[in-house]
Amino acid sequence: MTTTEQTKKIMLALVLGLLTFAGIFPFFTFEQSAMVSLIVLIVTLWTNEGLPLAVVSLLPIILFPATGILSTKETAVNYANPIIYLFLGGFLVAIAVEKTGLHKVIANRMLSLFPNSARGIIFALIITSGLLSSVLSNTTTTLLLLPIALFLTENVKLKMRLALGIAYGASIGGILTPIGTPPNLILMGIMEEMGMQAIPFAKWVYIVSPLVFVMFLAVGFVLSLGLKELHIETHLQRDPLTADQKKVLYIISGLIAMLLVNAPIKPYYSGLGLSEPGILLSAGLLLFAPPFSILNWMEDKENIPYRIMFLFGAGFAIAAAFTKTGMATVFADYLIDFSNMPLVLFILVIATLITFTTEITSNTALISIMLPILYKVAEQTSVSGTLIMLVATICASYAFMLPIATPPNAIAMSSGVIKIKTMAAYGIVFNIIGIILIVAIANLFWVKVL
Repeated sequence: MTTTEQTKKIMLALVLGLLTFAGIFPFFTFEQSAMVSLIVLIVTLWTNEGLPLAVVSLLPIILFPATGILSTKETAVNYANPIIYLFLGGFLVAIAVEKTGLHKVIANRMLSLFPNSARGIIFALIITSGLLSSVLSNTTTTLLLLPIALFLTENVKLKMRLALGIAYGASIGGILTPIGTPPNLILMGIMEEMGMQAIPFAKWVYIVSPLVFVMFLAVGFVLSLGLKELHIETHLQRDPLTADQKKVLYIISGLIAMLLVNAPIKPYYSGLGLSEPGILLSAGLLLFAPPFSILNWMEDKENIPYRIMFLFGAGFAIAAAFTKTGMATVFADYLIDFSNMPLVLFILVIATLITFTTEITSNTALISIMLPILYKVAEQTSVSGTLIMLVATICASYAFMLPIATPPNAIAMSSGVIKIKTMAAYGIVFNIIGIILIVAIANLFWVKVL
């Protein structure tokens, strides 16, 4: 990209931000208007790549204090959110998998089970990622599967679709159980805090299964369009595992076992209560120490995608700004006004609002803000709180356009084989499909069983 092109992209973002401020300032406070306009500026720069992703992600530390939205301390603390260290631990494990060539071994096993066609592998990765994410963190699942997918082919177009398939599969499958993704756990926690009846584990799986499996089919079909004749040529040998590969496999096996044992299955099992970021970071750091000694800081630090860590710091900062400026309350007031419309339209409003708002902030942070708001809406109306909170929670995971929207999106972006424009193009299609399916299933099925 030339300097002239870069300047044009930066100017476009600035103009859109200023126009947004001018358009909404008469209706909101200065801080609220400034926050929304800065989000437009940041998202535009993320999308058109006018500045590097990491640079754009650090802008809130400068811009939020400069406009009085948050102090420097209030902004910067979001870049040390515990979930960022969960990412760091997962990235370290993924680097070790690739460094030792363990992903080649796993790829060989996968290709012996599924067809070698592009469509077959895309569906295999989507379903594998989705089912694993239903019991493990979708972040962990994406981190572990991505190096395998990138090894399967040298075709750049196919690499991109495989990476998207894993990320989208993880987001889709993460909602299959209450433990599959952080927003689900946040919902269960808030329901308990508010004295609402929790959704039993088995009932949760029963009611969301139709949505999950239809989304698997839809995403697999779209991602495999135009690849029907493409086959994956592999010549992998079944060599025995090396000593280093075994060490990494021991770490991963121990990590998965610990995550499973630690995961709560309420109301039947409360888990160990250990910090998931702590567990994952511990696994990553063990790779530097004897008897493993797989990673070397001087050699491997360059492979850590710090830009993605900054990206999520920006997402949490934006979520904090929503709360501090009072925009969260503004949203609640608007939603109460919408609650008088027919239920199907009200659910459509919630699904659309959450899906597209999640694109510009962390889904975990957003759902933490929105669920208490929706509970207040339900209290003041005749709408089922459980229904609208469940819709919002699932929509928070079903945002596919931007890397900041969900952890799997961010990890796929870190692979370097996907451009933000490409993710946005596919993502808006899946956002719309997801909204339509969620609204339909909620009105035809969930409203009767919840």
